[in-house]
Amino acid sequence: MKRGSVRFLLLALVIGAFAVMTACGGNSDSTAATGSSGGDAGGKTLNLLTWEGYADPAFVKGFEDKFGVKVTATYFGSSDELVSKLKGGGGNVYDVISPSSDVAALLIRDGLVAPVNLDNVPNYANLASKLKDMDDVKKDGKVYGIPFTWGPDSLIYDADVIKTPPDSWNIFWDPQYKGKVSIWDDISNIYLIGQMMGLDKNDQSAVYNMTEEQLQEAKKKLIELKPQIRKYWASAGELNDLFANNEVVLAVGWPLTPTTVNATGRNLKETIPKEGITGWIDRLMIVDASKNKELAEKYINYVVDEQVQKLVADVTGYGVANSNAAKHMEPAQAQAIHIDDMDNYMTKINFWQEVKQRDLYNEIWNEVKAQ
Repeated sequence: MKRGSVRFLLLALVIGAFAVMTACGGNSDSTAATGSSGGDAGGKTLNLLTWEGYADPAFVKGFEDKFGVKVTATYFGSSDELVSKLKGGGGNVYDVISPSSDVAALLIRDGLVAPVNLDNVPNYANLASKLKDMDDVKKDGKVYGIPFTWGPDSLIYDADVIKTPPDSWNIFWDPQYKGKVSIWDDISNIYLIGQMMGLDKNDQSAVYNMTEEQLQEAKKKLIELKPQIRKYWASAGELNDLFANNEVVLAVGWPLTPTTVNATGRNLKETIPKEGITGWIDRLMIVDASKNKELAEKYINYVVDEQVQKLVADVTGYGVANSNAAKHMEPAQAQAIHIDDMDNYMTKINFWQEVKQRDLYNEIWNEVKAQ
């Protein structure tokens, strides 16, 4: 057969196949319902820049299958790293990010994120009012961040070693635990010392706006802690390993660690010391330079659905933004993540706020590590 005839035959087959697909395709609603590409999203890639645990296949794969797209994730280890990546050229790479409440307003002010079209996120209506009512992700009547998860910076301890729940952060300085303590490689340790100093008893913002004298006092206290430290953890996975390998028995950490490590048979527990704890609220935001904004909104709407939020809680152990997720949980899980008493439990947490002198806080923290 001549090459021209082969080309003609192939063209005929392609046209025929297209006709069959057109006849069977139906409308966009039916394709989404059957789990196919969902309009023009098929074949695209959605790039996430997010905290560890926020792109787990347990809930991401459902979105990929439904819309026929690929979701890729890059993890950051701190709010400062997130901001650095975006300002360092990552704004042209990523579509969806998950900043915490300490840098969300900064990202809006610097024009790094875009407002969300709430018409494309109908599940927004089902999210907890306490989270939606916060003003730090709103500007000029527009919403820039969709609540996703929240949680505490708890005192985590190995209950097989420490039988009585610690009632104070001072246990970190107890000589019997020398080399068995881990804290995050982050300026949030300064907030913790501020709470130990009692700065936020009457004004929660005080630990985020410490004076030079107060910062120097915090620095001294953190330097005194150094002999106790096994390692400053840089990611939740690293802290998980430190506990799993019996290298530490005390740490500042997130619910992701006991959720993950206890699944292997360990007995880690969390507690709130008498001095208090800080915590975070993570929102999903769309990078201003993203070329996939509508797809990003589809993703956000998907992961704040009540059934998907249950899966998020399964993986992370974090509080989730959609209170209706409790309908899909056993009572013990709803109680563990405080979705059943969110408003009350949140009063026990001093949630991260923007630190106006963030560079100075970072300078103090770097000086601690350098000692």
